[in-house]
Amino acid sequence: MAKPNDANLEEETQQNDESIGRAFWYSLIVMAVVALVGGAIFFITQQRQPQEIVKETPLTLPKERDVEEIILPRIPFTDITKEAGIDFVHNNGAAGEKLLPETMGGGAAFFDYDNDGDQDLLLVGAQNWPWDQKQEIPSSGSSLTLYQNDGTGHFKDVTAEMGLNVSLYGMGVACGDYDNDGRVDLFISALGTNRLFKNEGNRFNEVTSQAGIGGPSELWSTSCGWFDYDRDGDLDLLVCNYVEWSRNFDRAQNFTLKGGIRAYGRPQNFNGVHPLLYQNQGNGKFIEVSEQAGLKIFSAGTGVPLGKSLGLNFYDFDQDGYLDIFITNDTVQNFLFHNQQNGTFSEMAAISGVAFDMDGNARGAMGIDIASFRNDDTIGIAIGNFANEMTALYTSPGKEMQFIDEAVSNGLGPQTRLALTFGVFFFDADLDGRLDLFSANGHLEEDINIVQQRQHYKQAPQLFWNCGPEHATEFLPLDESLVGSDFVRPLVGRGATFGDIDADGDLDILIMTTGDRPRLLRNDQQTGHHWARFRLTGDPNNGSTENALVSSRDAVGARIQIKTKSGLQSRTVIPTRSYLSQTESPITFGLGNDSEIISVSVMWPSGNISTWDNLESDRLYQISEQKGLVEK
Repeated sequence: MAKPNDANLEEETQQNDESIGRAFWYSLIVMAVVALVGGAIFFITQQRQPQEIVKETPLTLPKERDVEEIILPRIPFTDITKEAGIDFVHNNGAAGEKLLPETMGGGAAFFDYDNDGDQDLLLVGAQNWPWDQKQEIPSSGSSLTLYQNDGTGHFKDVTAEMGLNVSLYGMGVACGDYDNDGRVDLFISALGTNRLFKNEGNRFNEVTSQAGIGGPSELWSTSCGWFDYDRDGDLDLLVCNYVEWSRNFDRAQNFTLKGGIRAYGRPQNFNGVHPLLYQNQGNGKFIEVSEQAGLKIFSAGTGVPLGKSLGLNFYDFDQDGYLDIFITNDTVQNFLFHNQQNGTFSEMAAISGVAFDMDGNARGAMGIDIASFRNDDTIGIAIGNFANEMTALYTSPGKEMQFIDEAVSNGLGPQTRLALTFGVFFFDADLDGRLDLFSANGHLEEDINIVQQRQHYKQAPQLFWNCGPEHATEFLPLDESLVGSDFVRPLVGRGATFGDIDADGDLDILIMTTGDRPRLLRNDQQTGHHWARFRLTGDPNNGSTENALVSSRDAVGARIQIKTKSGLQSRTVIPTRSYLSQTESPITFGLGNDSEIISVSVMWPSGNISTWDNLESDRLYQISEQKGLVEK
């Protein structure tokens, strides 16, 4: 490319400089004119505006919230185990080897097996190890004991005459009328083959093989429960399994405490096991569908089954009419299986905030209960955890299935940190209309105090009184002066359940221990509070079309709501709760000082809704989906 002529370039540059200079002066003149005009307009405008006078506004402080003074109630419990005729002793087979199953049982259930209207009692024990020839089997020779209630809280052992005189290494119990014949049947989980006993009225007959519900003989099953996950009107069964266990593997781990003392094993050393879901076929037979249903969760790191399951509860978290599944796991994440309404479940514990603790760590989770403990839309999940881990209290404001752990913020956590908690449940101990929280505690190691001075093998149960959401600390522990010396006496607590054994309206407690006697605690509260109890019966024949939604006879999943002058309360018929245990089926509402119930509504699993108005207090009501309020 040719270079431009220098003379021409100089002339062009001079012309450009002159043009730029003229443009600069023109711009400067225009800017000055604009500034003068703008200044004049601003001056005139300001002259027309009245001067604003700033006045000081007195600071108004918020009114102090008027919170009613807390007066802790006196709720004494009396140990009536011996007086009531309960002579059961839990046999865990312990003979010095310290095998893990010895410290994990057993369960209990209040249920009405003879349909006479009162709560009978089943206690689940184990047996001597088959290789141990030194110890004598208990005189009854049975791992199970069935007690018949005479209606006043006195019990008679009817195990043998009812066909339950069997030997097995039992763990948990689930009671439910799986064939809708009007009689409650029994499922027993065990280390080894599980058992199903059909209630024939005059005795229980084992039908495990015919039903196809025994499970693999090498499994160690724990909590179990009946529920109708597909809403077809018959009860299906969910069975939790703990770890892959054998005597040889357990002994080979050489678990010890400080000083070389043989200790019980750590679950971290054992592989996990999937839960089992048995779909009821309606003809006395079941099909195992856990894989098809999406309940088999594997460890991402090892590819082995993730679950090490101990606790079980069912709840309709999103209120879509289908029961979801919550399983607590020991040292691995918990499971929340959301029912997809098509026979499958989606595991969503992590995204719901209930898989781990607040720091993202898995805990040693055991018992569980779920309830609307604030008498509003809040859902609360209480989970008993290992020592130094605190009881969890996950809450969600409604059906969004998003939870946070409020155990620390509401004061429950610090009060439970030292306890090793197995059985937990919500119940209204003083009938004031708010659900309280019970915990059964006890360590695994008899010698734990040698290595941890603040830990003890036997631990006192705990009762936390619900003083209401308006208080920063919602659950307050009641001490010996309020619950009595019988209640706080330490024991090695495991399964726990409640029921009204003497028809006085308040709820009594049964605590199981491992290798020892249970404790039956009669509720002797004298608050004068009113109450109402409801026993629901669903209509399995209600479906008008082939695909109609139907309620099971046990009405598991039915939701009942009452309205009084004090407000609303709601409960769900879910007897499966606590640890290895089942509570009574009737629903108890404490009414406090309200002597009348304005209205009652029941939403049945079928979707039907029944309502009644103006019911009296202090009574048990029988409600049938088919016949209505049939007796009161």
